[in-house]
Amino acid sequence: MNKPLRRIAIFCGILVLALLIRDNWLQYVRADELNSHKYNRRVEIERYAHERGDIIVDGKAITGSVETEDSDFRYKRVWKNGPLWAPVTGYSSQAFDSSQLENLEDGILTGNDDQLFFDRTLSMFTGEEKRGGNVVTTLNGDAQKAAFEGLGDKKGAVVALDPRSGAILALASTPSYDPSVFAGNSMKDSDNRQKLLQDKDKPMLNRALRETYPPGSTFKVVTAAAALENGLYDDIDAKTDSPLPWTLPQTSVPLQNEGDIPCEDASLREALRWSCNTVFGKMSDDLGNQKMIEQTDKFGFNKEVFTPVRADASIYPEDNKPQNAMAGIGQASNRATPLQMAMVASAIANDGKLMQPYMVAERQAPNLDPVYTAEPEELSRALSGENAQKVQQMMETVVEDGTGTNAQIPGVTVGGKTGTAQHGLNNSEKPYAWFISYAKTDNGSPVAVAVVVEDGNANRDDISGGGLAAPIARDVMKAVIDSKK
Repeated sequence: MNKPLRRIAIFCGILVLALLIRDNWLQYVRADELNSHKYNRRVEIERYAHERGDIIVDGKAITGSVETEDSDFRYKRVWKNGPLWAPVTGYSSQAFDSSQLENLEDGILTGNDDQLFFDRTLSMFTGEEKRGGNVVTTLNGDAQKAAFEGLGDKKGAVVALDPRSGAILALASTPSYDPSVFAGNSMKDSDNRQKLLQDKDKPMLNRALRETYPPGSTFKVVTAAAALENGLYDDIDAKTDSPLPWTLPQTSVPLQNEGDIPCEDASLREALRWSCNTVFGKMSDDLGNQKMIEQTDKFGFNKEVFTPVRADASIYPEDNKPQNAMAGIGQASNRATPLQMAMVASAIANDGKLMQPYMVAERQAPNLDPVYTAEPEELSRALSGENAQKVQQMMETVVEDGTGTNAQIPGVTVGGKTGTAQHGLNNSEKPYAWFISYAKTDNGSPVAVAVVVEDGNANRDDISGGGLAAPIARDVMKAVIDSKK
């Protein structure tokens, strides 16, 4: 063989060897990766080839699956009353993936999770069609309905917790959306999703978990807890050192109270009853920024919360003296999610013990056998039992004979705190109406609630936590109590 032919033969041999190496690399080394790659169409076809497992509330499925037409994806997701449950479940779409529980619990719902390995193996021998497992939630259907209907056509959110366990009983956000309208992969599904994304009212925003608001006067219960925990005051009925007027530190600006209310040297109980800005602003200043941060951290501020759906971190910031005083009354850079304020009410109702919020009670195999059961977990000790009971007395006075009387439930002890949070530069926008509360029965406190309402249609003077938010909280608490009878 002459030299040119020998070179061509060697070159061709190298090409064949490279092809063999590449082929074996793809078949043996990268096989699993390519098999499960998100752009592998066969993976997606298999994912939608069988019915998805369901998300369960009160023993009943709130989701389902239907066969599609003109698509190689056989099944798509549907919801029973999608707008009611979208803030809990999120969406599952053939074209746009999934979110929230539908995303986090996808392995169980599709049947692909390692926890279902035995079930999948058994079905290979029995010949049964592959099925997804179920996700059983902690939600209370009556409470969720009361929250959703209470918010109505207003923007806002409601979170209800069981203080004893941390179980989420209601998680509502309005305006909401129906995930069914873009569960497929047609152009119509794409158009429907685009309309939702472009809607100025942001129906796909989960306001209960992903929106932070100034908590307004509802935050005063945290400032009161900090004062008790740090020994600034110990008798909730003794006078405080709270002059009127009181000027914000390092400024010449007097802090204003709302209306003609008895705030000069008011006791903690009376100050919370009438929501005295001067008392709690000075209290926050007396404690100092660092002690306020330490107290808020114990309630869960300044870190994300996982339910397992992620909730944005609520923030009590490092700040200067005048801003810290304003943050102590729930203004300035103080920001909180509705979930966070429900956690505050929950910890107080549970004698100072804050439980980890969660909404998945159980995961089930397709045959309904449990493969996971949640165990309540203590997140922190927010305040001592003795001081928690003092704050309870103060909050119960607010509802018995203060700004929160609209939350009263006959025959039930209710504690609460109203809040009307300033909104916009120099309070130029309509304020947010807040209410946090808990209810007590003979068996302890089965429910704590936080409500925030953004009512752009109401007259500014009619916006208050006691007027707009408290009745919603009352109905949610009553729904929980009635469901346990």
